Amino acid sequence: MSWEPHTLTTLETVEPGPVAALSALFDDGTPAAGPGDALPPLWHWLALARWPVSSVLGADGHPARGSFLPPVELPRRMFAGGEVAFHAPLAVGSTVRREARVESVTEKTGRSGRLVVVVVTIRLYDEHDRLAVEERQDLIYREAGAVPEEAAPAGPAAALTPVGAPFARAGEGAWRFATDPTLLMRFSAATSNAHRIHYDWPYATRVEGYPGLVVHGPLMTLALAEVLRLEGDGAPVTRMRHRNRRPLFCGRPALLRRIDAATLAVFGQDEEPCSTLAIEFGEGAGRA
Repeated sequence: MSWEPHTLTTLETVEPGPVAALSALFDDGTPAAGPGDALPPLWHWLALARWPVSSVLGADGHPARGSFLPPVELPRRMFAGGEVAFHAPLAVGSTVRREARVESVTEKTGRSGRLVVVVVTIRLYDEHDRLAVEERQDLIYREAGAVPEEAAPAGPAAALTPVGAPFARAGEGAWRFATDPTLLMRFSAATSNAHRIHYDWPYATRVEGYPGLVVHGPLMTLALAEVLRLEGDGAPVTRMRHRNRRPLFCGRPALLRRIDAATLAVFGQDEEPCSTLAIEFGEGAGRA
């Protein structure tokens, strides 16, 4: 199949519905952004989520590759991280111009076998045609993991019970972050993310070989960014660099920890972080 990268340009509305949905999901007492308010950093992932028509979805729930994204055959798709520069605020309810393009496709061999790294750039322009957000997203496609001969157990009962409000203070600069299938489903709906590893237990365990449902990479990153609001840090953010290093599985204990004034991380059950977020404050951050 022939494929060439191209720029996809669309006019989109900063939708208030998904913004309200994430505020309800976090349920942490921070102010909800309404029409006319500025979006918190990274919340454009929800406010500008795109809903593909059902007929273009592939077996994993993502849109079939070969149109905007390249026709990579490897089955496992991961949002590995990226970088976002904030040049001007986006207001809830406003109209923005979005320009997206695949910048590179690189084949590699890692410890887990073959992989393909796809780099996508996105630029968002506000109603005054000013560049507001400039973003790089790193997508990784991998080979499927080994599928167990027997079905994976459903996990502890706690993983199947709604956890309530997911954030709980765990000390200075630290917050417990609880997940359950309901939380993951609600986030998938708010972000129009139909990837089955986040809500379809048989698919996640028996097809892609995971030990359980996978917590979304963007959810971990947004939870880290929310720590800034929970701790009352009102300094303007000019840039965020985020990286998803390893999966976090639904129902497993997780800790959001502030490493220093500008670095946060999600930790699972060991000292290796699942996700990291580095932040720049103030002016003069430059471009992504």
